[in-house]
Amino acid sequence: MREVVLDTETTGLDPLVGHRLVEVGCVELVNMVATGLTFQCYFNPERDMPTGAQDIHGLTEEFLSDKPLFADKVDELLAFLGDAQLVIHNAQFDLGFLNAELERAGKPRIANPYIDTVSMARRKFPGQRASLDALCERFGIDNAHRTKHGALLDSELLAEVYLELSGGRQRDLGLAPEMAGTAADGTSAPNNRPVRPARPHPVSAAELAAHAEFLKKLSDPLWLKA
Repeated sequence: MREVVLDTETTGLDPLVGHRLVEVGCVELVNMVATGLTFQCYFNPERDMPTGAQDIHGLTEEFLSDKPLFADKVDELLAFLGDAQLVIHNAQFDLGFLNAELERAGKPRIANPYIDTVSMARRKFPGQRASLDALCERFGIDNAHRTKHGALLDSELLAEVYLELSGGRQRDLGLAPEMAGTAADGTSAPNNRPVRPARPHPVSAAELAAHAEFLKKLSDPLWLKA
Protein backbone atom coordinates (compact mmCIF):
# COMPACT_ATOMS: atom_id res chain seq x y z
CA MET A 1 0.00 0.00 0.00
CA ARG A 2 1.48 3.36 -1.04
CA GLU A 3 0.80 6.40 1.15
CA VAL A 4 2.13 9.96 1.07
CA VAL A 5 2.52 11.95 4.27
CA LEU A 6 1.93 15.59 3.35
CA ASP A 7 2.26 18.99 4.99
CA THR A 8 2.04 22.60 3.80
CA GLU A 9 3.08 26.06 4.91
CA THR A 10 1.03 29.12 3.97
CA THR A 11 0.77 32.89 4.27
CA GLY A 12 -2.25 32.60 6.58
CA LEU A 13 -5.25 30.58 7.62
CA ASP A 14 -7.83 30.96 4.85
CA PRO A 15 -7.32 30.57 1.09
CA LEU A 16 -10.74 32.11 0.49
CA VAL A 17 -9.47 35.52 1.61
CA GLY A 18 -6.35 35.43 -0.55
CA HIS A 19 -3.82 33.50 1.51
CA ARG A 20 -1.48 31.32 -0.51
CA LEU A 21 0.62 28.19 -0.30
CA VAL A 22 4.37 28.75 0.18
CA GLU A 23 5.70 25.23 0.76
CA VAL A 24 4.70 21.60 0.27
CA GLY A 25 6.59 18.66 1.77
CA CYS A 26 5.83 14.98 1.20
CA VAL A 27 7.24 11.65 2.43
CA GLU A 28 6.45 8.36 0.68
CA LEU A 29 5.47 5.25 2.66
CA VAL A 30 4.98 1.80 1.17
CA ASN A 31 3.42 -0.81 3.44
CA MET A 32 3.95 1.55 6.40
CA VAL A 33 7.70 1.89 5.74
CA ALA A 34 9.41 5.06 4.48
CA THR A 35 11.06 4.50 1.12
CA GLY A 36 13.34 7.53 1.33
CA LEU A 37 11.53 9.27 -1.54
CA THR A 38 10.37 12.80 -0.76
CA PHE A 39 8.98 15.86 -2.51
CA GLN A 40 9.60 19.38 -1.26
CA CYS A 41 9.16 22.76 -2.93
CA TYR A 42 8.87 26.42 -1.94
CA PHE A 43 6.53 28.69 -3.92
CA ASN A 44 6.38 32.39 -4.61
CA PRO A 45 2.95 33.36 -3.20
CA GLU A 46 2.78 36.56 -5.29
CA ARG A 47 1.78 38.53 -2.20
CA ASP A 48 3.17 39.81 1.09
CA MET A 49 4.05 37.59 4.04
CA PRO A 50 2.12 38.53 7.19
CA THR A 51 4.26 38.72 10.33
CA GLY A 52 2.20 36.09 12.16
CA ALA A 53 2.78 33.49 9.45
CA GLN A 54 6.47 34.35 9.13
CA ASP A 55 6.90 33.85 12.87
CA ILE A 56 5.59 30.29 12.48
CA HIS A 57 7.63 29.04 9.52
CA GLY A 58 10.34 31.67 9.11
CA LEU A 59 9.81 32.09 5.36
CA THR A 60 10.24 35.70 4.28
CA GLU A 61 9.04 37.56 1.20
CA GLU A 62 12.67 38.02 0.16
CA PHE A 63 13.42 34.30 0.43
CA LEU A 64 10.33 33.34 -1.58
CA SER A 65 10.65 36.06 -4.22
CA ASP A 66 12.75 33.96 -6.63
CA LYS A 67 10.95 30.66 -6.00
CA PRO A 68 8.73 29.06 -8.67
CA LEU A 69 5.00 29.67 -8.84
CA PHE A 70 2.73 26.81 -7.76
CA ALA A 71 1.56 26.43 -11.37
CA ASP A 72 5.16 25.81 -12.45
CA LYS A 73 5.53 22.80 -10.13
CA VAL A 74 1.99 21.46 -9.91
CA ASP A 75 2.55 18.61 -12.38
CA GLU A 76 5.58 17.38 -10.42
CA LEU A 77 3.56 17.46 -7.21
CA LEU A 78 0.60 15.60 -8.71
CA ALA A 79 2.92 13.00 -10.23
CA PHE A 80 4.47 12.37 -6.81
CA LEU A 81 1.07 12.06 -5.14
CA GLY A 82 -0.30 9.75 -7.83
CA ASP A 83 -3.27 7.84 -6.43
CA ALA A 84 -1.67 7.28 -3.01
CA GLN A 85 -3.63 7.61 0.18
CA LEU A 86 -2.63 10.88 1.84
CA VAL A 87 -1.73 11.21 5.53
CA ILE A 88 -2.25 14.78 6.77
CA HIS A 89 -2.39 16.45 10.19
CA ASN A 90 -5.57 18.55 10.20
CA ALA A 91 -6.36 17.52 6.63
CA GLN A 92 -9.07 20.07 5.86
CA PHE A 93 -6.59 22.92 6.28
CA ASP A 94 -3.96 21.54 3.89
CA LEU A 95 -6.47 20.21 1.38
CA GLY A 96 -8.28 23.56 1.36
CA PHE A 97 -5.08 25.34 0.33
CA LEU A 98 -4.05 22.65 -2.16
CA ASN A 99 -7.45 22.68 -3.85
CA ALA A 100 -7.46 26.49 -4.01
CA GLU A 101 -4.06 26.45 -5.71
CA LEU A 102 -5.12 23.65 -8.06
CA GLU A 103 -8.22 25.57 -9.07
CA ARG A 104 -6.11 28.66 -9.69
CA ALA A 105 -3.79 26.55 -11.89
CA GLY A 106 -6.72 25.05 -13.83
CA LYS A 107 -6.29 21.56 -12.34
CA PRO A 108 -8.87 19.20 -10.80
CA ARG A 109 -9.25 19.08 -7.04
CA ILE A 110 -7.49 16.43 -4.96
CA ALA A 111 -9.44 13.19 -5.22
CA ASN A 112 -7.06 10.96 -3.25
CA PRO A 113 -8.36 9.17 -0.17
CA TYR A 114 -6.83 10.60 2.98
CA ILE A 115 -6.31 9.99 6.69
CA ASP A 116 -6.47 12.88 9.16
CA THR A 117 -4.01 12.15 11.99
CA VAL A 118 -5.62 14.78 14.23
CA SER A 119 -8.84 12.73 14.12
CA MET A 120 -6.84 9.53 14.72
CA ALA A 121 -5.15 11.05 17.76
CA ARG A 122 -8.40 12.39 19.23
CA ARG A 123 -10.06 8.98 18.87
CA LYS A 124 -7.11 7.23 20.48
CA PHE A 125 -6.48 9.83 23.21
CA PRO A 126 -9.79 11.63 23.85
CA GLY A 127 -9.44 14.92 25.67
CA GLN A 128 -5.67 15.04 25.16
CA ARG A 129 -3.64 17.51 23.08
CA ALA A 130 -3.38 16.45 19.43
CA SER A 131 -0.79 18.90 18.07
CA LEU A 132 2.23 17.47 16.27
CA ASP A 133 4.53 18.60 19.09
CA ALA A 134 2.29 17.01 21.72
CA LEU A 135 2.19 13.71 19.84
CA CYS A 136 5.96 13.71 19.35
CA GLU A 137 6.29 14.18 23.12
CA ARG A 138 3.79 11.39 23.83
CA PHE A 139 5.59 8.90 21.58
CA GLY A 140 9.13 9.94 22.49
CA ILE A 141 9.91 11.23 18.97
CA ASP A 142 12.81 13.69 18.93
CA ASN A 143 11.61 17.02 17.54
CA ALA A 144 14.20 19.24 19.20
CA HIS A 145 15.32 20.47 15.76
CA ARG A 146 11.81 21.78 15.03
CA THR A 147 12.39 25.39 16.03
CA LYS A 148 10.15 26.55 13.15
CA HIS A 149 7.47 24.78 11.16
CA GLY A 150 8.67 23.33 7.85
CA ALA A 151 6.60 21.24 5.48
CA LEU A 152 9.17 18.49 4.83
CA LEU A 153 10.42 18.32 8.42
CA ASP A 154 6.86 18.20 9.71
CA SER A 155 6.00 15.45 7.20
CA GLU A 156 8.93 13.38 8.44
CA LEU A 157 7.85 13.81 12.06
CA LEU A 158 4.23 13.13 11.13
CA ALA A 159 5.26 9.89 9.40
CA GLU A 160 6.69 8.66 12.71
CA VAL A 161 3.62 9.84 14.62
CA TYR A 162 1.32 8.13 12.10
CA LEU A 163 3.14 4.82 12.48
CA GLU A 164 2.83 5.07 16.26
CA LEU A 165 -0.87 5.91 16.02
CA SER A 166 -1.24 2.88 13.74
CA GLY A 167 0.45 0.57 16.22
CA GLY A 168 4.12 1.48 16.15
CA ARG A 169 4.98 -1.08 13.52
CA GLN A 170 8.32 0.35 12.41
CA ARG A 171 9.93 2.87 14.75
CA ASP A 172 12.97 3.49 12.53
CA LEU A 173 10.74 3.99 9.44
CA GLY A 174 12.87 1.49 7.52
CA LEU A 175 14.95 4.30 6.05
CA ALA A 176 17.77 1.83 5.37
CA PRO A 177 17.56 -1.97 5.48
CA GLU A 178 20.79 -2.07 7.48
CA MET A 179 19.21 0.00 10.25
CA ALA A 180 16.71 -2.76 10.88
CA GLY A 181 19.36 -5.48 10.60
CA THR A 182 17.72 -6.89 7.48
CA ALA A 183 19.01 -6.94 3.94
CA ALA A 184 16.90 -5.87 0.98
CA ASP A 185 16.27 -9.53 0.12
CA GLY A 186 14.84 -10.15 3.59
CA THR A 187 17.87 -12.06 4.91
CA SER A 188 19.81 -11.14 8.01
CA ALA A 189 22.26 -8.28 7.49
CA PRO A 190 25.26 -7.43 9.69
CA ASN A 191 24.71 -4.47 12.00
CA ASN A 192 28.12 -4.36 13.69
CA ARG A 193 26.70 -5.65 16.95
CA PRO A 194 28.33 -8.64 18.69
CA VAL A 195 26.42 -11.89 18.23
CA ARG A 196 25.62 -13.60 21.51
CA PRO A 197 25.68 -17.42 21.15
CA ALA A 198 22.55 -19.28 22.17
CA ARG A 199 22.63 -20.54 25.76
CA PRO A 200 22.22 -24.32 26.15
CA HIS A 201 19.25 -25.48 28.23
CA PRO A 202 19.74 -29.27 28.70
CA VAL A 203 17.10 -31.19 30.69
CA SER A 204 18.48 -32.58 33.93
CA ALA A 205 18.07 -36.21 35.02
CA ALA A 206 15.88 -35.06 37.91
CA GLU A 207 13.57 -33.19 35.54
CA LEU A 208 13.26 -36.24 33.25
CA ALA A 209 12.40 -38.46 36.24
CA ALA A 210 9.80 -35.99 37.51
CA HIS A 211 8.24 -35.80 34.04
CA ALA A 212 8.05 -39.62 33.81
CA GLU A 213 6.31 -39.81 37.20
CA PHE A 214 3.84 -37.16 36.12
CA LEU A 215 2.96 -39.11 32.95
CA LYS A 216 2.14 -42.20 35.03
CA LYS A 217 -0.68 -40.23 36.69
CA LEU A 218 -2.44 -39.51 33.39
CA SER A 219 -5.20 -41.84 32.27
CA ASP A 220 -5.90 -42.41 28.59
CA PRO A 221 -3.55 -39.66 27.27
CA LEU A 222 -4.47 -38.21 23.93
CA TRP A 223 -1.09 -38.94 22.31
CA LEU A 224 -1.49 -42.71 22.84
CA LYS A 225 -4.76 -42.84 20.89
CA ALA A 226 -4.58 -44.16 17.34
